[in-house]
Amino acid sequence: MHLRPAYALLVLALVLGACSTQKHYALRGRVLAKSTDQLTVNHEDIPGFMPAMTMSYGVKDAAGFEKVQAGDVITADLVADRKENPWLERLVITDTSGRETVHNTTADDLEPGAEIPDVELVNQDGKKIHLGGFKGKSVLITFIYTRCPFPTFCPLLSNEFASIHRELQKTPGDYKKTHLVSVSLDPKFDTPPVLRKYGLSYLRDDPAGFEHWDFVATAPADLKKLASAFGLTYFEKDNQITHSLRTVLLAPDGTVDKIWSGNQYRKQEILDSMREAAATP
Repeated sequence: MHLRPAYALLVLALVLGACSTQKHYALRGRVLAKSTDQLTVNHEDIPGFMPAMTMSYGVKDAAGFEKVQAGDVITADLVADRKENPWLERLVITDTSGRETVHNTTADDLEPGAEIPDVELVNQDGKKIHLGGFKGKSVLITFIYTRCPFPTFCPLLSNEFASIHRELQKTPGDYKKTHLVSVSLDPKFDTPPVLRKYGLSYLRDDPAGFEHWDFVATAPADLKKLASAFGLTYFEKDNQITHSLRTVLLAPDGTVDKIWSGNQYRKQEILDSMREAAATP
């Protein structure tokens, strides 16, 4: 039996496609950060693969990777393979106007033992505080803003912090030696009254919880310093802030102990790390 050439090619393509472990998806989003070999992208929904979120991807497009900068809007071919992490190919820059407005940072140098800037913070009660004031405790820090509309970003972080807060509350010794801090990325809007109302919604309307969990804002220039120290990237447009996700644990001496990226939370791991750090002499 002889197949016509065109039909034979079609059969071959179908066979190869059936054997392939790769799936391709169209990605569109804004680049928040560029490291040595990855792009952190806040992307739109990818039907059939994942909802809108911020993710870091390796890139297999040397020419495109060289040209792209933080702040650019791009389209790309996202390749998912069962054998390795997803990566990007065929990068196309569609908008460069955001290059000057993205506060681009990297976390390549953020290591345990690193010092952090002790900037002035203002909490939900209008009180001025410093992270240095919590020395002697293990301090868990993350970044949120109260107007965040995406359930898998700030609300998820705040819900996880609330769960950690309640768990630590069960053991007075752990509670006394730990502290939580949520830093606003929207200091113009997140005034102390706004932060207090937001905080109470996660503390089940119990203001006593503020003794263990501060909701703070700082001056824009100091926010940049703090975000840069923690390797967090953020971008503001039309009252909406696009940002990467970063949670950092400070040891009792005030230096970095551990770092978690993204929104794939491991509550028990974080609790264990906080307790271990707090127990360090």
